[in-house]
Amino acid sequence: MPATSELTRFSVSIEADLLSRFLRLAKKHGWTNRSEAIRNMMRDALVREEWSSDEEIVGTITIVYDHHRRELTDRLTNIQHDHHEAVLASTHIHLDHDNCLEMIAVRGTATQVQRIADALIGARGVKHGKLSATTTGKRLR
Repeated sequence: MPATSELTRFSVSIEADLLSRFLRLAKKHGWTNRSEAIRNMMRDALVREEWSSDEEIVGTITIVYDHHRRELTDRLTNIQHDHHEAVLASTHIHLDHDNCLEMIAVRGTATQVQRIADALIGARGVKHGKLSATTTGKRLR
């Protein structure tokens, strides 16, 4: 069980208009109070820092493609096999007669994961792709 962290209270001076906009954003995201909103935004900034520091991260690469496209599925599979140490799992979904959705879970350095995403998303015949980056959680509470 993780150690309980000690809470620290601090005050912030902020313009009224900026606070109002922030509170509207917090409400839109369903954050129940200011502390929760600030914690979530801090964690997001720390995750972005992990990515820019090329730390070990995790993420998902989501691609949509026409499975009738000649040799595309073989190319996508080969790219994943070329990076087997970073590809954790993949899920293949048939959207309709022609289109497939594939979600690939990856783990590695930010540079390595970005390189894999670029190769998959950039494969000729992929209609759309997106890398969703997150953290292993090791450095967040």
